[in-house]
Amino acid sequence: MKSIALIAHNNKKTELLNWVKENQESLKGHTLIGTSNTSALINDILGLNVQPFGHGPSGGDILLAAKILQGEVEKIIFFIDAETPHGHEHDIQTLIRTAVLNNIPIALNRASADLIVLER
Repeated sequence: MKSIALIAHNNKKTELLNWVKENQESLKGHTLIGTSNTSALINDILGLNVQPFGHGPSGGDILLAAKILQGEVEKIIFFIDAETPHGHEHDIQTLIRTAVLNNIPIALNRASADLIVLER
């Protein structure tokens, strides 16, 4: 079964958590994966089973790109903090490029996440 990936930069984790809470019913029918800190936060607070795959700054974005190439990812919800520089910016761009080239929908904010989760 293909997965929906849930990722958020540190300054956007609360926003993603609130979004997931509002969309729990729609997400329950999917396999959910996420970077280690994001998945732990969602699992601890909402009790969902988001499977961790790695820490973003330590190669998690590249691991997700590999999952896309292996055909394991259906959609990506990635709440990015566009106002803060990230040391792993190259990895983030690789992830986005991999999603685009493989026709994987990727939401980078709440509005696009709403559209992606409603689309079946």
